[in-house]
Amino acid sequence: MIAYHEALALILARARRLPERSCPLEQALGRLLARPVSSPAELPPFDNAAMDGFALHAGDARLPAGSEFAVRGAQAAGDALARADGGAWEIMTGARMPAGMDTVVPVEQVEIVEHDGDGRPRRIRLGVAVVAGRHVRRRGEDVPLGAELMPAGELLQAQHLALLAALGIAGVPVVRRPRVAIICTGRELVDDPGQPLQSGQIRNSNGPFLAARLAAAGAQVVYRQTVQDDPAAFVRALGEALHAGATVVLSTGAVSMGRHDFVPEALRELGAQIHFHKVRIRPGKPLLFASLADGALFFGLPGNPVSSAVGLRFFVEPALRGMLGLPPERPLRLPLQQRFEQCAALRCFLKGKLALAADGRLQAVLLDGQESFRIRPLLDTGGWVVLAEDAQVCEPGSMVEVYALGHLQPLAIGSGA
Repeated sequence: MIAYHEALALILARARRLPERSCPLEQALGRLLARPVSSPAELPPFDNAAMDGFALHAGDARLPAGSEFAVRGAQAAGDALARADGGAWEIMTGARMPAGMDTVVPVEQVEIVEHDGDGRPRRIRLGVAVVAGRHVRRRGEDVPLGAELMPAGELLQAQHLALLAALGIAGVPVVRRPRVAIICTGRELVDDPGQPLQSGQIRNSNGPFLAARLAAAGAQVVYRQTVQDDPAAFVRALGEALHAGATVVLSTGAVSMGRHDFVPEALRELGAQIHFHKVRIRPGKPLLFASLADGALFFGLPGNPVSSAVGLRFFVEPALRGMLGLPPERPLRLPLQQRFEQCAALRCFLKGKLALAADGRLQAVLLDGQESFRIRPLLDTGGWVVLAEDAQVCEPGSMVEVYALGHLQPLAIGSGA
């Protein structure tokens, strides 16, 4: 067995950043920017009214309440630039300010003292004093020309797309998605939820979990298959995965020390280079990492659901991070709420959550049901609590590392401990 950080270093040395590509804005949700994006324009693109009301020119003066103005024009949203010649202009929210006007008085703060024959205002009286600049959105006030909007590595979400669209940006440079394949092994596994289980069979939960988590981690799942405990079937599936374009392959099961744990030997016969097999961690100790003959990376994850989840989160996802050009992840360091004792010097990855203590401090809370076969506690898990190899006894208040459920996700704070 090797230590966690030694294993991670071997992985990251082989996780090379992928090239970039131009991505249309309508397809950019959830993608990572390859380069910073700067503004090609100003936002707003022109001075405009923040309220329905009347545009006036105040200059350096204060227009007192009771002042009256003739209404000399009207400006609606979408109208081109108009030139004002004194007086007041009726104006709608978002309409371009007429040239020569510098303030807006809301409609509810004026009295219309005269209407024309069509019922439109002809003359108004101010109900409040007015100064320049009120209720006007200035050109470039939100985004100046040339401002850096988003750094490289930004995860594009709905709010990013809104700003890019507002500035007329049709496409952005994104990092290509890692192409990943999933091969689940085990004659006991049943994929079809409508198929009745026979004696000794279980339903495949690893496949759906890994596919969903990989998509959330910025990868593209290009192949997914379940095979029985048959080396020939595994080799065929591996060939199909590579033919589908996978540059990262994940398998689950068949990497331990049992008679049916055939994956290491099958990889050796294919000419793969096994960099490590077994890591000083819990759960997931039998994890295997190899380079295939064509350069694709291979991760052999244990079959227990939580062991597989830990292997994905703390070995595969750091590799994806390197491929996406992201810097190493930095965990939170928080005090542990309760005592924890382990019987072996292993790095522990534990289901946990964040909660506020009575004094308002944020703390890490370990959940019940830490066994690697238990799926139900994952529903309550808000993050992974990580204990170092030398931390065989952690007293309440001990500082521990806390990671989000996924490397592109924020940590969630649950209810009180």
